[in-house]
Amino acid sequence: MGPLVPLDRLREIMRRLRDPKTGCEWDTVQTFETIAPYTIEEAYEVADAIARKDMDALADELGDLQLQVVFHAQMAEEAGLFTLEDVVTRISDKMERRHPHIFGDAEHGGHHLWEIIKAEERAASPDKSALAGVALALPALERAAKLQRRAARVGFDWPDASGPREKIDEELAELEAETEHDRKLEELGDLLFAVVNLARHLNVEPETALREANRKFERRFRTIEQAPGFAEMSLEEKEALWVAAKKVQAETSA
Repeated sequence: MGPLVPLDRLREIMRRLRDPKTGCEWDTVQTFETIAPYTIEEAYEVADAIARKDMDALADELGDLQLQVVFHAQMAEEAGLFTLEDVVTRISDKMERRHPHIFGDAEHGGHHLWEIIKAEERAASPDKSALAGVALALPALERAAKLQRRAARVGFDWPDASGPREKIDEELAELEAETEHDRKLEELGDLLFAVVNLARHLNVEPETALREANRKFERRFRTIEQAPGFAEMSLEEKEALWVAAKKVQAETSA
């Protein structure tokens, strides 16, 4: 047998790892449910490598994500559900179906046509809601934005950013007026949902914005915590260090 092409090699590795007699004791006991969190984690590590513009890391992380696809497909094949070929065939068929202007006879295409075809596919589903198919497993900010985009397609949306901006003030006032923990939880959720709506109207991905804010906070905090005696400093002294670090980073990125 000659050398395997890369994907076939990875597939054969996974088959051996999953072999009930000679495989890895960890891999053989995994299920779709136990592997799903790793699949999500690997997708985020891909996004992180892209955000850091680390192309060497991106190649590694894409490999890790590819392993997740092969892992799920191998488990499905063992259960007689579908194969890796089925997975690749389905996405190939879908891409060709959604780009008739490239692979078919349509003269015009683009994102508008893509959305029309996706809507037609959803119409064939038993769930007729405009919100059908928005995955529960999505991160909360991303899912909120997707729910809002779906609702907007059927006309349930503010005409501009002033609507969600006013809604933020309204929800913040309601949060400040609450004293019960459960009600605070609900009102804070409403406030976050309104912020996501504002982000959508500003054409900003909220998940990306918050990820960048996290990265910025971590970078600044790691800088100021190195100051001698940081733990014993007053809040005012720490705040002064924070302002100084913020200024330096702003000048560096300018």
